[in-house]
Amino acid sequence: MTIYDFTTNLDRRHTNSIKWRVKDGELPLTIADMDFRVAPEIEAAMQAKVARGNFGYEYTPDEYFTAVASWYQQEHGVDVAPAWMQYVSGVIPALTACLNYFTAPGDGIVMLEPIYNSFFGAIEKTGRKVVASQQDYDRENHAYQINWADLEEKLADTKTRMFIICNPHNPTGMVWSKMDLERMIRLANQYGVLVVADEIHGDLVIEGEDYTPTFSLDPVILSNVITLVSTSKTFNLASLQAATAIIANPLLRGRFAQAANQQGIVGPNLLAIPASITAYENGGEWVHQLKALIKHHRQLVQQVLATDLPELSLVPGRGTYLVWLDTQAVAEDSRTLVAFLREQTGLLLTPGTEYRGNGKGFVRVNLAYPTTVIEDALARLVRGVKAYQAQK
Repeated sequence: MTIYDFTTNLDRRHTNSIKWRVKDGELPLTIADMDFRVAPEIEAAMQAKVARGNFGYEYTPDEYFTAVASWYQQEHGVDVAPAWMQYVSGVIPALTACLNYFTAPGDGIVMLEPIYNSFFGAIEKTGRKVVASQQDYDRENHAYQINWADLEEKLADTKTRMFIICNPHNPTGMVWSKMDLERMIRLANQYGVLVVADEIHGDLVIEGEDYTPTFSLDPVILSNVITLVSTSKTFNLASLQAATAIIANPLLRGRFAQAANQQGIVGPNLLAIPASITAYENGGEWVHQLKALIKHHRQLVQQVLATDLPELSLVPGRGTYLVWLDTQAVAEDSRTLVAFLREQTGLLLTPGTEYRGNGKGFVRVNLAYPTTVIEDALARLVRGVKAYQAQK
């Protein structure tokens, strides 16, 4: 078995990295990409493509869709027909295409807040309206649950046209059960609401029972469901902008293809196809080792909170390489804490207000770094929080 390199600290400062566009000495545990070198098999596939020296227009070959199907059978034990698939250049571009094609300005788009902040931009920039269903938060157990009565009320509104499901959920890391997914989709179907499921973190369930891909549910309830998956988070290939829409209903699939073509998101870039095929065919062991490391980093966070920062609490999400920290006992508004940590220690975290809902009392932390970096970050966190409390 190949042992992959998750220890080398890549220097991404003064590059085009959005996350690392920070001052020298600062440490950003913010934007959701990883600070690991990609699997060497994927890197070799991209280098071989570039070495050919021709950069003309590309199409998506059947091998791509076969690779996606094989991955879901291998990693998740579910079958999906390649015929259900459509290549798209990214999850957010695909979501934007759905908004533009299936809804109209002023229509309501339901989401379970707090939720991934890029959704807000996609919805509001197209003139649609965010309709927030707030998740119930159990402060004693630090866990989220769906408020079913509120969700149904929002879906039943005649102005609601779309429901965006995020599974695993960003930023909380919650992994919705099969029962919850079926209940959400049945509710949406009852009121004629299109479901778009963002499952970009689906391969990154760190512990416990695996996630349930929506496309693996009973086809009877999938007539109005579009699932979006990608290599972006799983294999650290965000800049390649490669994703797949999986749609059981052939009529909806045809309409989505029209939406994607109108949006201009069906043509792959030079590296997207060879990198994605190689990732799906040869990247399994790399992902398994990655998840073991992220689990270790979660344990490090829990240890530090228990011994040095008992005022902070870790929401027990099981998915993504992100963790959601409850900071309500330290700061009424996490933005003030985040600003203080940056000024005093150089540590950058994402304030939960970015994700709306009850995010004011939380911060999101990216754990996809070498362990030495995580240890440095946790030391800064302890030092900074203690200093913040001392000056209050």
